[in-house]
Amino acid sequence: MSSIVKDILARPIQMADQVTKVADEVQNFRQECLELKAKTEKLAALLRQAARASSDLYERPTRRIIDDTEQVLEKALALVIKCRANGIVKRLFTIIPTAAFRKTSMQLENSIGDVSWLLRVSASADDRDDEYLGLPPIAANEPILCLIWEQVAILLSGGSVEERSDAAASLVSLARDNDRYGKLIIEEGGVPPLLKLLKEGRLEGQESAARAIGLLGKDPESVEHIVNAGVCSVFAKILKEGHMKVQTVVAWAISELAANHPKCQDHFAQNNAIRLLVSHLAFETIQEHSKYTIVGKQQMSIHSVVFASNNPTPNDKKEQEESGKQISNTAHPLGNQTPSQMSNVVTNTIAMKTQIPSKSKPDVPHNNQMTQHHGNHPKSNHNNIAKQQEPHVSLSGTSIKGRELEDQATKAQMKAMAARALWQLSRGNVTICRNITESRALLCFAVLLEKGPDDVQSYSAMALMEITAVAEQNSDLRRNAFKPTSPAAKAVVEQLLKVIEKADSDLLIPCISSIGNLARTFRATETRLIGPLVKLLDEREAEVSMEATIALNKFACAENFLHENHCNAIIEAGGAKHLIQLVYFGEQMVQIRALILLCYLALHVPKSETLAQEEVLIVLEWSTKQAHLIEEPSIEALLPEAKSRLELYQSRGSRGFY
Repeated sequence: MSSIVKDILARPIQMADQVTKVADEVQNFRQECLELKAKTEKLAALLRQAARASSDLYERPTRRIIDDTEQVLEKALALVIKCRANGIVKRLFTIIPTAAFRKTSMQLENSIGDVSWLLRVSASADDRDDEYLGLPPIAANEPILCLIWEQVAILLSGGSVEERSDAAASLVSLARDNDRYGKLIIEEGGVPPLLKLLKEGRLEGQESAARAIGLLGKDPESVEHIVNAGVCSVFAKILKEGHMKVQTVVAWAISELAANHPKCQDHFAQNNAIRLLVSHLAFETIQEHSKYTIVGKQQMSIHSVVFASNNPTPNDKKEQEESGKQISNTAHPLGNQTPSQMSNVVTNTIAMKTQIPSKSKPDVPHNNQMTQHHGNHPKSNHNNIAKQQEPHVSLSGTSIKGRELEDQATKAQMKAMAARALWQLSRGNVTICRNITESRALLCFAVLLEKGPDDVQSYSAMALMEITAVAEQNSDLRRNAFKPTSPAAKAVVEQLLKVIEKADSDLLIPCISSIGNLARTFRATETRLIGPLVKLLDEREAEVSMEATIALNKFACAENFLHENHCNAIIEAGGAKHLIQLVYFGEQMVQIRALILLCYLALHVPKSETLAQEEVLIVLEWSTKQAHLIEEPSIEALLPEAKSRLELYQSRGSRGFY
């Protein structure tokens, strides 16, 4: 940068010398020109001092100040050249107002103040000696710009750790207060020194730097600039090696950048951010279930493990009876699995991922130096393995120095921000969703959705909603990540269903949406998913009814291969009655979705006696007379077809068939 600054300073220095030389030769207004000469010489001395210190100068204000100074010197040179006019005629016709000298003199004074401030602000903290910098004349109309320059200069000048930390905190306040200030910070070169502080600073400074970067990425253009400055690699390094409190802020910043500019998702993925975030999510989340691992299942297939977990052996039953545990006989939509078996599903999946060789490279690689805190590495000898009560589960990043010693609040916050980041990174991105589902993340989300703190549960639910939304549109991802035999998928669906059945949580909307997104993955026998969704049609909150109707539409639509089975299940659960109420009395958007679902029922199971008894045909006829309904594009073709189909099997105004 020193060569650039020297080039910037060369022309104004030469111009100042010209002003001094011409001022000595003037014939008219000699006294005024000598005053301009004195100020110009003072300015030239400061410019030469700046040239000698060019390596330390902060480029952004340097360009602005030197550009203004150059314009002032041009005006001063033009003025003194006029005063040098020779000959009587030229003197008579050369009219120079006295005000021109006063104005030029004042402008030179301002330039002297600007360059003096530039030298002070670019000096090291020791050289400034806590001197108050004040405002340069150039910033009189925009004092915030001067404040930004000052803080960025402190970051660039290599001051003390405390000073740089305070400067980053000041930039955080500015970026938080006003989006325009954030733009100015980026334009004035604030991102590179913030990244440098994030790499080299201490805890407080690193936190402030990461928070500032997250606040600066308010729009795609700003995020693009931040990414081009190298934020992805710096953030990845922090997620791998940094202090957990800094990692928490970094994860939050990633979520902000990804939310405001989804195109940066792949940049973070290429720098291993997904793997590192998943490792934080898994830390002390799933390895705590290792005590449930059954060593004899090491070489079993996924199907065998799931079957075994759903069918306990006599010895397992005996142990449960001895410990006073009872196995619930409540049927579960995913099979004979009970909520207490979540731990078995979790552990079996871990065991398979860590013990069964995989042809493909795992998303979360094992690290031989990273051991589980519950026990030691299992030995290769079978006798030693048999003695292991808690087999080793390796998770990348779980032995980062000091992480185990963090307080629970910090660990919980880290998980929340990791889930938040994965939520935003997975939005609409098939590649990242595939990486997430191939790792242990689904399993982690299932556990955290069940027992995590409120914000961790919330972000986990949102992440699952985005992942399932992508899986809904991508058949390969849907088949591989959410196949019926997958223990992780079963665990996820189990927790989603629990939230829906409970129906009194802020997690309800994303969980309903996730189940709807997975509608094409369920077997015909898994009809118990329908009942809880149908119950929500009677919900007082329009948003819940709306989301439940959308989810049920995905079960009943023609694109779902098992739509007839699902339509029958909806009718058997009492869905027709609720839908009729929504069509007649629901809010407009709920009304439209309910009518669409009612049309699907009429199309796919027109012989249903329940539809005849509930007089669905009359409801459809009434709907054809409602302008706002028949003008809806999604209903325009569907409604006449459903009405016609129902008329083939049911008579108007009767409660039976032809």
